[in-house]
Amino acid sequence: MIKLSLIGHLGQDAILNTVNDKKVLNFSVAHNERFKNAAGEVQERTIWANCALWAPNAVGPYLLQGTYVYVEGTPYIEMYTDKKGQPAVSLKLRVTNVQLLASSQRSADKAGDGKETTEPDQPIDDLPF
Repeated sequence: MIKLSLIGHLGQDAILNTVNDKKVLNFSVAHNERFKNAAGEVQERTIWANCALWAPNAVGPYLLQGTYVYVEGTPYIEMYTDKKGQPAVSLKLRVTNVQLLASSQRSADKAGDGKETTEPDQPIDDLPF
């Protein structure tokens, strides 16, 4: 079995769909990767994963654009033809676990607490344990 873990921000609000009388929550997650090219210049690349959470639970209303999440599941690649008629591939993820790491302002307001949260700081290396 292949398992993929991804941390990133939602690109749009999650959409609840019904397929063959089963509920599925569809959303996309973007992960930004920074690296240096051969010339030493800093480059940034965004990797998108189109996610499907079958039999969604109460997390759906909190999956709003900009929300910082951890998702894991089984990845697969889907080939398609883009708008220009060129072959392309898309990374898909059949989600088995989703966790909210930090919410966008919109999801905080929707939850009713009115508190703004942001992406957590980088981990501290000198933890006491």
